[in-house]
Amino acid sequence: MKGNEAIGAAAIEAGCKYFFGYPITPQSELPEYMSRELPKIGGVFLQAESEIAAINMVYGASGAGARVMTSSSSPGISLKQEGISYICGAELPCLIVNIMRGGPGLGGIQPSQTDYFQATRGGGNGDYRMVVLAPSNVQELVDLIIEGFDIADQYRNPVMILGDGMIGQMMEPVEFKAPKKRKLPPKDWITVGTGGKRKPNIINSLYLAPEILEEHNNDLQKKYRTIKENEIKVESYNLENADVVIAAYGTTARIAKTAIANLEKEGYKVGFIRPITLWPYPYEEFKKINKNCKGILTVEMNSGQMLDDVKIAVEGKFPVYFYGRTGGMVPTPKEIMAKVKEIYGGEK
Repeated sequence: MKGNEAIGAAAIEAGCKYFFGYPITPQSELPEYMSRELPKIGGVFLQAESEIAAINMVYGASGAGARVMTSSSSPGISLKQEGISYICGAELPCLIVNIMRGGPGLGGIQPSQTDYFQATRGGGNGDYRMVVLAPSNVQELVDLIIEGFDIADQYRNPVMILGDGMIGQMMEPVEFKAPKKRKLPPKDWITVGTGGKRKPNIINSLYLAPEILEEHNNDLQKKYRTIKENEIKVESYNLENADVVIAAYGTTARIAKTAIANLEKEGYKVGFIRPITLWPYPYEEFKKINKNCKGILTVEMNSGQMLDDVKIAVEGKFPVYFYGRTGGMVPTPKEIMAKVKEIYGGEK
């Protein structure tokens, strides 16, 4: 399946029946797929008048208890930021897909990873967090979409799938697997009417009394700490013997793996860390690195946005280097290999 269509199929498999969005490349095949398939299962696809309208429709549907999603690409996600902050403040579960393009501004439609800051640091106001999942192939994309809905429901929190134009457009074989079972809490907070049997539920992010708002923020932070304890996902190998470790995520990580395989044939010892959750970030994984490592190379399709997290993770124990391409340019294995050899200083 093409990545964008696989997202739609996985969402439906996960029980999503409502999609609100607005077309923008390079993810337009996803809303097209949902517009065709959701009516077949009694669901609703609605092309909103804007990205701002779409994210607020997600707020409403989630508040009524629906499994709901939206998708967009970089500038469209920027327009949704106020609504995302509201959704986090109101503690509403939903899935948000961002198939990134180049930036800043309108940028271009080629693949990029320019929204790492926005996704992991928050583009809206307030102290909020989203779970951010970064798949590197279409099978993992499908798996994380299905699991992402459960994570959202478990914690009453938005989950963002952060991909790029390559993963949205590439075609790969996929298998729809049953996700690991999670004990999901009842949705006893939703607004579906009371029948006069209980007090009405109120979904809100407005707390005018500062002491009440502080209590709400403290509760959110407690939830985020629980997410950090339970939901970190990472792939790594060769850390104990590596002279250089490459850190990369998403489709860039696939390119880095090719570079590592080629370097190993030439006798270089290179380790690998791929964060699958960009938030919460797998800082602890970096503590497994060989203490004599020459340095950590961060590779991204941007100007170095994950670099801050890598520096936090290594705590000054190793030099941190960067190689990136921007504007929709994609790093090649040969370019990454050259940077690793530069860090080696010509030695093996």
